[in-house]
Amino acid sequence: MAERSFVAEVKKLRLSAGEVFRGEGILAITKALLESGVAYVAGYQGSPISHLMDVLADAQDILAEYGVRFENSASEATAAATLSASVNYPLRGAVTFKATVGTNVASDALANLSSGGVTGGALVIVGEDYGEGSSIMQERSHAFAMKSQIWLLDPRPNLPCMVQAVKDGFDLSEASHTPVMLQVRIRSCHLHGQFIASDNRAPAFSVRDALENPVRDVNRIVLPPASFLHEKEKIEDRWPAAVRFIQEHQLNEFFSEKAADVGIALQGGLYNTVIRALQRLGLADVHGESKIPLYVMNVAYPLVDEEFERFSQDKKALLVVEEGQPNFIEQNVASIVLQRRLDIQLHGKDVLPVAGEYTTAAVHAGIGAFLAQYGWDVPGAAAEVQPLQMAAAIGAETEVAAQAAVATETAVATEMAAVAETAAATEMAAVASAAGEREEDVLPPLSETVYPRPPGLCTGCPERPIFSAIRLVERELGSHHISADIGCQLFSILPPFGLGNTTMGYGLGSASASALNVATGSAPANRRAIAIMGDGGFWHNGLTSGVANSVFNQSDNLTIIVDNNYTAATGGQDLLSTHNTVNPSRSTGHEIEEAVRGVGVKWVRTIRRTYDTKAMTAALREALTTVSKGPKVLIAQSECMLNRQRREKPQRRKAIAEGQRVVRERFGVDPDTCTGDHSCIRLSGCPSLTIKDNPDPLRQEPITAVEDSCVGCGHCGEVAHAAVLCPSFYKASIINNPTGWDKWKSRMRGAIIAWLQRGLARRRDRHAF
Repeated sequence: MAERSFVAEVKKLRLSAGEVFRGEGILAITKALLESGVAYVAGYQGSPISHLMDVLADAQDILAEYGVRFENSASEATAAATLSASVNYPLRGAVTFKATVGTNVASDALANLSSGGVTGGALVIVGEDYGEGSSIMQERSHAFAMKSQIWLLDPRPNLPCMVQAVKDGFDLSEASHTPVMLQVRIRSCHLHGQFIASDNRAPAFSVRDALENPVRDVNRIVLPPASFLHEKEKIEDRWPAAVRFIQEHQLNEFFSEKAADVGIALQGGLYNTVIRALQRLGLADVHGESKIPLYVMNVAYPLVDEEFERFSQDKKALLVVEEGQPNFIEQNVASIVLQRRLDIQLHGKDVLPVAGEYTTAAVHAGIGAFLAQYGWDVPGAAAEVQPLQMAAAIGAETEVAAQAAVATETAVATEMAAVAETAAATEMAAVASAAGEREEDVLPPLSETVYPRPPGLCTGCPERPIFSAIRLVERELGSHHISADIGCQLFSILPPFGLGNTTMGYGLGSASASALNVATGSAPANRRAIAIMGDGGFWHNGLTSGVANSVFNQSDNLTIIVDNNYTAATGGQDLLSTHNTVNPSRSTGHEIEEAVRGVGVKWVRTIRRTYDTKAMTAALREALTTVSKGPKVLIAQSECMLNRQRREKPQRRKAIAEGQRVVRERFGVDPDTCTGDHSCIRLSGCPSLTIKDNPDPLRQEPITAVEDSCVGCGHCGEVAHAAVLCPSFYKASIINNPTGWDKWKSRMRGAIIAWLQRGLARRRDRHAF
């Protein structure tokens, strides 16, 4: 059950030629695939393209009408390998996954695909998860494109350009016999807009045609001697063909080309940011008309030398706006400037941040600093910095230029800090002056006024009791090395749990603890390492690289598999072991325990309800102290609370509206009993737990309170009781549309409680005198 349903939105995929499509970026990309005659689509979910997989899943009936095969791949490697169908057949295929973790997983298949080349168009839609909203290591897809010579499209973030980029991607792939990456950032995926639709079309050559007419070409297989010829083909045939196609079809764009003697070359995906920065500098209007020449690289790789030479004509300086590091594009442009002896000054990360997301503020400061050096009077311009000199020279001059470039790059970090600080101060002063305020009246940065709050698990998350149980067991047995994994369980590394030493990749929790075993034949260690992985990671990679590896190498460690029924962290998609939804197009309900035993694990325990703190701690204690040899696997099962609430809340609202009796449970804290120990918060960290003033004037400690967001899982009370025998928690049943019997019971309870409270008050009064 995905976090969002697109059942209503996918109806727009049926729009025909001339109709106006209005919607979200990922929906527009799907429509573009259908308009391009795609034959098969596959992928693995992950931000920012999880919703693209959800759209495709909800549109399976429409895909089937056109004979399009769709698969939820087991991993990104599986998805990338799917594109091999386009090697021998003129089949158009597309796959999607997030970058760069997904590209890491898929890299072997992508490299082989690129080496042999393709016959049909092969499109890889990568969700570029880079910047402050990212949850992964900060790397770029650009490196993979360069490494394997896969052409990289980075279209301007608006729906017409993105739709056209999908179509151009297939055409470019077929023209150059090379797979193509289409890079979309998070804003591109979720922006809304419109474009004029075209008719959907069935693939000219279908999967059925391929099955009934098999073709084999040994020269497309990556095996010597063909693999040596593939490299020669890339350089002599495919690259020139790609450059010709890019030029002939004008995939890159020029705006206001002759407007000034300076220019900006930018990645297409940063177009909106650059235009917004220019607007704030007074150099562009609301329609995007720029007073600065712009060269928009909708194709970020390969670069077209002739287009750079054209754009550099009659200009004395060029700024390359390239997000992230290393500065691949800037280095490539520097090579073009040098080899073509262009008389132009080159700037890039000498005035822009070396790394990190290029927000409007960052680009505004960088462009201002760049223009200020060439006599432009712009507000908020940063202090002058030395340009990166790239002399157009050969022979001995080449070495001198290279040395100058190296020297300049070593000073970039220090220089950048000064530029950013000066730009920020100047801009704040300018804003204050424009508003008629004194400089000291300007609000301080958010980092100085907003308390940082680490991300955490959802209210009622079934993984929270697992980590609380580990904390409780470690009180008895001491701390253990814990290898974490990608997924919701990774939040255990943050407060209040503070668990986890490393994370190496999706499904690699168990593998990353493999070295932490004593040598075979030596005395056993007093403690075992613990590895944690989710059910998504288990099916993605963990079964073979983790559990089977532990069996094969006779590991003595403990692996905890968190089975919450879904790939919860990526949006709640179904997987092999999903039990709580019916998916007619997928085979689900396969037990993790059976798979684990199938590869040879002998010690396996399954806890069916993770909220049972006593059972969890007992199972953990046994796993960490048993004398049984070999790997131990503890499967902790409870449905993802977020997905459960998504399913149950609409049902509950409907039942209430129909007048049915509905009972909802939640927990509370008795303010007279709570001592203010807060062990429930320290060991749980549930967002519904907070503190409030103590009603007892003789006590200073604030007491715990439960907010209305409580979903009634009961973990806070259980863990507090397990830790300190806390009696202050109570469970309340909230009844909508109560029956007469419910109302009578409520009145009787109220009367009895009132009678008891009056007696208590009388006793207090007697003792008071």
